[in-house]
Amino acid sequence: MTNDIFGVRIPDSKMARDVTQLIRNAEDDLLFYHSTRVYFWGALIGTRKRLTFDPEFLYTAAMFHDIGLTDGYRESQLPFEVDGANAAREFLENYSISERDIQKVWTAVALHTTPDIPEYMHPEIALVQEGYEMDVVGRGSDYFQSEQRQAVIAAYPRSKDFNREIIEAFYQGVKRRPDSTFDIVALKEPNFRRASLCSIFLGSHWKH
Repeated sequence: MTNDIFGVRIPDSKMARDVTQLIRNAEDDLLFYHSTRVYFWGALIGTRKRLTFDPEFLYTAAMFHDIGLTDGYRESQLPFEVDGANAAREFLENYSISERDIQKVWTAVALHTTPDIPEYMHPEIALVQEGYEMDVVGRGSDYFQSEQRQAVIAAYPRSKDFNREIIEAFYQGVKRRPDSTFDIVALKEPNFRRASLCSIFLGSHWKH
């Protein structure tokens, strides 16, 4: 594995090393490599856009963003994004990190599957979401040099069947809390019917 790709480095602080070890122990190769690629895509995007961001906080958020899908959270009824955000908060509270920066990382993890909103927030929040979309659906891939794409994937492999594998990882992580996430469960369980926003509105308990 490589820690330096086209000038983007994984931070070498104790906190970053601790993040790496914690996530490496919690996640399989699929999620660990995906999380690391999210950091590199996000940092490369931030560098290209000349944004000012803290690599440690971006790295921490990227690495924690999918921990809510792992075995330790199988019985949780929270959205997996919130589980990951809470785990990142608990981790950062062991270091001399301001509440403002902890909240920034929390938000980056919690909103990483939410399009359109993070781009108007702190760079670390926006870049986690952009890195996530790049790795999952290739959004923004045309802005990367082919050498950059190849270098990231060579260092942190992305299989040709990644999309099917990540769907299965999502399903295993959320199948016991289907109403807390999007339509992964509906794909894997054809008889599942999730309440729509309209049905929630129409089922309001307000009395008039």
